Amino acid sequence: MFPQVLIMEVVFMADNTVTAKVASGQQRYMARVIHYDISYVVQGAQHGTDGAIVLLHDLVGGAFTWADVMPQLAGTNRAVYAIDMLGYGQSEHAWPADTSIWGQADCLSMLFEQLNLTNIVLVGHGSGGGVAQVLATRLSRERVAALVLIDTTCFLYSHAANWPLTEMEKRTDPEAPFQTKVEDMMKDLVETLPHGSHDPQRFRAFMSDYTGEWNSEIGKQLLFQHIRLEIPNYSNAVASDLKTLGKPTLIIWGEADEQFPLKLAYRLHRDIPGSQLVTVADAGHLILFDAPGAVARAVSNFVDSM
Repeated sequence: MFPQVLIMEVVFMADNTVTAKVASGQQRYMARVIHYDISYVVQGAQHGTDGAIVLLHDLVGGAFTWADVMPQLAGTNRAVYAIDMLGYGQSEHAWPADTSIWGQADCLSMLFEQLNLTNIVLVGHGSGGGVAQVLATRLSRERVAALVLIDTTCFLYSHAANWPLTEMEKRTDPEAPFQTKVEDMMKDLVETLPHGSHDPQRFRAFMSDYTGEWNSEIGKQLLFQHIRLEIPNYSNAVASDLKTLGKPTLIIWGEADEQFPLKLAYRLHRDIPGSQLVTVADAGHLILFDAPGAVARAVSNFVDSM
C-alpha cells in the first residue's frame, strides 16, 4: 500500500483540493467532484498535466493496487495519477450512489476537467477497464489519447461467477446485503479472493489491504452496491465503440486469469484495429499483485512507442 505513515505535510490548495506530501515523492490529494470527495495519488507532478498516465483500479481494489507499478513508470517522464474511485479507499464512501462503470466515468470525467488532464494515457484494470472504456469512447473522448486495458470488464462479461465472492449473481439482489451478516461476507471474501492470484499463498499475507475497508456494515453495503452495479449491458454498451476508437490501445492479460478468461483478450485484440496484446505468464486476474514489473514494462514500452 501507499505508505500513509510517511505523510509529512498537508497543504490546502487554492482550487479547493487538499494534498498530503509523502517521503516517497508521491502526493495524495482530495478533490471535490459533483458533491463527492475523490482521493488520488500523484507521482511526477512536475511533468505537468498534459500526457499524464491515469490508473483505474478493479473491484475490491483502490489506488493502493498500483503501488508497485507506479515507481516503475517514473522513467516515462509523465505525471502518474492513481485514483480511488467513488466508494473505494480514501474517496468518499457514498451509499447509496451510482458506482457503476457509467457512474464512475461521469465522476471522473469531471475530475479530469477540473485537473485539466489532457492527452491522457488511460489505464484500467478489471472493472476500472470498463470505466476507462466509457471515458475513452464517450465521456472524455477528447481528453484521452491512448487506452490500456488490463484483464478488463468487456462485452457482456462484467464479473466472474464466483469471485470476489461466491454466487455473484445472488449478490446482485438489492436485498442481498440485508440478508448477509458482515462476518459471513468477510469469511467468504477471505476464502474466495486469493483465487484471483496465481500465488494465493503469498497473496494471503497482503490480503488485509484488499479486505479491510469492507469489514463493517457500511463496508458491506458498499461492496454489495459495487457488485450490484456491475451490469453486463453497461459494459456491452461501449463494446462496439472500441472498433472505432482510433487511438493507440494496449491490452495486457494474465495467462492464468481464472476469473476473466484469456479468450476475452484475444477478442478485444481482434475487435480493436491496430491494438497491441501482451500476455503475462504466471499471472492471474490480480496481475498488479502477481506481476507489477511486467505490467509496468508493458505500459512503459507502449508509452515510449507513441
